[in-house]
Amino acid sequence: MKQFITILFIGLISFSIQAQDKVAKIEFKSDTIDYGTIEKGADGVRVFEFTNTGDAPLIVSKVTSSCGCTVPKKPEGPIMPGKTGEISVKYDTNRVMPIRKTITVMSNADTPTVALKIKGDVIDPTKS
Repeated sequence: MKQFITILFIGLISFSIQAQDKVAKIEFKSDTIDYGTIEKGADGVRVFEFTNTGDAPLIVSKVTSSCGCTVPKKPEGPIMPGKTGEISVKYDTNRVMPIRKTITVMSNADTPTVALKIKGDVIDPTKS
């Protein structure tokens, strides 16, 4: 009986160690989106695509921007291993100026904080 309990105990410990090894990993197709030169009032929505390359569900907990002119949107639910997700970013293209903004993504991934960048230049074609 002692051997059975010992084997059961060792089995439970190894199972819990394996469970702790599972981790989510976030891998973006690109960490920078270049709007290029766009006109004032143009569509300012762009999408960062990512994949959960880990073996645990990925939960994006928070997405923030370095400016109120940029509104990011995170996925609602968990992204399962091997699946893809999107971080949508809407830049206010009524602001005529160069775009240089950072979007910070926080998650339960092995790299819990990732910085994404958007860049470009908004021009007013009536003032050329």
